[in-house]
Amino acid sequence: MSSFEADPVVGPELPVTMELLEGAPVALGGPRGFAVTRTLPNRQRRMVGAWCFLDAYGPHDLGDSAGMRVGPHPHTGLQTVTWLVAGEVLHRDSLGNRQEIRPGRLNLMTAGHGISHSEETPADHSAVLQGVQLWVALPHAARDMPPSFAHHADLPLVAFGDITATVLMGTLGGATSPARTHTPLVGAELALAAGASAAVPVRPDFEYAVLALDGAPTVDDATLKPGPLLYLGAGRTELRLSTASESRVLLLGGEPFAERLVMWWNFVARDHDEIVQMRLDWESRTPRFGEVHGYDGPPLAAPPMPITRLVPRGRVR
Repeated sequence: MSSFEADPVVGPELPVTMELLEGAPVALGGPRGFAVTRTLPNRQRRMVGAWCFLDAYGPHDLGDSAGMRVGPHPHTGLQTVTWLVAGEVLHRDSLGNRQEIRPGRLNLMTAGHGISHSEETPADHSAVLQGVQLWVALPHAARDMPPSFAHHADLPLVAFGDITATVLMGTLGGATSPARTHTPLVGAELALAAGASAAVPVRPDFEYAVLALDGAPTVDDATLKPGPLLYLGAGRTELRLSTASESRVLLLGGEPFAERLVMWWNFVARDHDEIVQMRLDWESRTPRFGEVHGYDGPPLAAPPMPITRLVPRGRVR
């Protein structure tokens, strides 16, 4: 997925420990593009662990529409994580991978030094599309690694009473995902049965946030609805969740990310000059990002650079 904002600024300023981060509506591909809600980066909080970007979309009734169509675009210094609740997305990348993703399966693309990819609703698709795409910032030691792609169709499940967790990345409750990580973090989908009330064990050295995917779950006395991201901070040993009706929650956590980053368009870097070079490499079609074959449309053009120098920022604004 592609970010069309040079430095997204969204959400209210809430000087509290438990922060409700409202999302900003974004149209991928322009004003008439595919609608998503972006909760990371946010006005007051840019990251949760190494998770630095969160777009949630749907449920979209596709009807006669083309659905998602995001042309070839580049990435550096990050991993893209695609997780669907309903529907299908077709991924193509410059390494030659062509992979259709469906609910319950994980697409993990590690950009490293540079990769490009496209995302679209396949011609043969379901009526409804819903999911999330996230970015994970790579630490300095891994940010220039060779690009790679992995599709994980079999992810571990772990139960906490009436809550079933699918572990996307990292470890939760003794279950470990096969997805490769480069910093201590966790991502999981928590499915709550109607009337469920249970505690999920978490690490006190991790900071956490939760996003309701559907239903109206209660997390530590805060009742959620799909849309906002609830930041929960660190120091907890468990999260208490309950719901009256069936609900699904996305749980994100990780060791607070200490490095300062420059995030601009689809690039994660460490300073302004690196971003300038990345943009030039994409616009001049150097071998750095390769070429995506099979997508019926042009690659995305990079937006103009801002008139002021980009400044590295920490996890909190």
